[in-house]
Amino acid sequence: VSQSRYLMRKIKLIWDFRGDAAAKTAEHHDIHLNEYLEKENITLEKTGFEIINEMHAIAFIVVDEKDMITFRDILKPHRGEIF
Repeated sequence: VSQSRYLMRKIKLIWDFRGDAAAKTAEHHDIHLNEYLEKENITLEKTGFEIINEMHAIAFIVVDEKDMITFRDILKPHRGEIF
């Protein structure tokens, strides 16, 4: 992988929530993620939450690959994937 491609890739950091309240919990977690970003004066192109099914939802942020470890260590997502 070339250095320029490494710097261009985006990583989706994901928090999984399961159970009857998964959708509401993911939505609420997204609020806290945005509060953190605002407090730290960080602008990211994409944050949000998605309902996977009635028992599984996720909250997420999309970060540059070069910043992924910093966000991972601070925010402790459950997993990540290339966006």
